[in-house]
Amino acid sequence: MAENQQGSPEQKQQGQQFNIAKIYLKDTSFESPGSPQVFQGEWAPSTNVELNTRAQKFADAAFEVVLTVTVTTKLGEKVAYLCEVQQAGIFQIDGFDEKTLKGLLGSYCPNILFPYAREAVSDLVNKGGFPQLVLGPVNFDALYAQRLAAEQKQAESAQQH
Repeated sequence: MAENQQGSPEQKQQGQQFNIAKIYLKDTSFESPGSPQVFQGEWAPSTNVELNTRAQKFADAAFEVVLTVTVTTKLGEKVAYLCEVQQAGIFQIDGFDEKTLKGLLGSYCPNILFPYAREAVSDLVNKGGFPQLVLGPVNFDALYAQRLAAEQKQAESAQQH
């Protein structure tokens, strides 16, 4: 009879653990400073999306990861709406080396949180009276690699001065 186990045998041998303890909406904001005028005329906006992540350890092997998505949509120079969502999660992570842990917190966890943030942004924009906004996929592995490269370049530059 097969046993129901989480994780691979390699993870069990090394004592590695990764669990999602909780996913929650930490903070949200929606502003439409140009309404009701933005609802009149042609809808041809420009949209800017900013992503930010942060992680902190708050208990033994427990980390809070927060993905912040900020969407600014303008009609010309006027802001049609500004939407910000902080989607968070508590992750139980133990038994990984420092490099792997940083990768999990900087890429893997935000990747888990993104669909929830995308849904929250879409709902807020729709409830604000605007056409649906569906954010495209994000490659958090590439963003994390870029951040590591920038940090390394900054560290090398600091050593040269």
